[in-house]
Amino acid sequence: MDLESVRLFVRAAEKLNISEAGRSLGLAPAVASTRLAKLEKNLGSDLLHRSTRKVSLSTEGAEFLPFARELLAQEKAARAALGLETSEASGTLRFTAPSSFAQMYVAPILPEFLDTHPNVKLDLHLSDSMVGLIEGSFDLSLRNSALEDSSLKARKLADDRRILCASPDYLQRHGTPQQPIDLEDHALIGFQDQSARNLRTADGKTGVFDPQSASCRLVLNNGLSQKAATVAGAGISMNSMWSVHDEIRKGSLVRVLPEFDVDDQSVLWLVYPKSNVLTAKVRVFIDYLIEKIGKSPVWASD
Repeated sequence: MDLESVRLFVRAAEKLNISEAGRSLGLAPAVASTRLAKLEKNLGSDLLHRSTRKVSLSTEGAEFLPFARELLAQEKAARAALGLETSEASGTLRFTAPSSFAQMYVAPILPEFLDTHPNVKLDLHLSDSMVGLIEGSFDLSLRNSALEDSSLKARKLADDRRILCASPDYLQRHGTPQQPIDLEDHALIGFQDQSARNLRTADGKTGVFDPQSASCRLVLNNGLSQKAATVAGAGISMNSMWSVHDEIRKGSLVRVLPEFDVDDQSVLWLVYPKSNVLTAKVRVFIDYLIEKIGKSPVWASD
């Protein structure tokens, strides 16, 4: 497969403009169109839909795009191994992370990273919903869950200890649960598609936090909104310690059933496809996040 044609396809997919993609690689528009047509013929699929007004990815093109990017990454790694490619971090790094965590911990440290690595461009997708890493053509993902997908590799950023909490006002009005079973009589705040979570004490006592089986009149899909509603007295919610440690310290939130932790083995992982070459831009960003966030998490001592 002609890698220069693959490179042209990736540029065209990103710009949705074949002529502009060709010019960025020093090709005349007619030459760029011919090369893409030849690539499509070799693959036996139309990768791009063309009209007089616009260019768009076909279904097959969208499926091929992450593999095309992988081919180019492999080529770059091979050239670097032969001393033909600079190992300096450069290029666009596509990163996806939970919105709540990124707003609190990632966004504030980005200026320093960009100053240190002037040839790297960050393309961030922030969402508290799970995003497909390979399907979305991301180089790196931050996930706060147990890592189960065997097609992925990961480095641990930090533990993700989760607790139950409520505002002092809510507990004053509705009482403080003494045992997990008492949660059934309280207003629980649910997170999107949240399943029941086991609770466990250090000496082995167990319980369950299950908004679906209790009085759950409020369900959210954003962690910061969930925390704000909990502070305002809407009910009892499950939160990561990284999200609420400051409110716990100030007293605007208090732990509910403090002897119980959520027993779900959740960890903050920096995840990338197992098949991917760990390029310089990804490696330096992982190292930076671990150094600035994971080495001494501000919430770990709470």
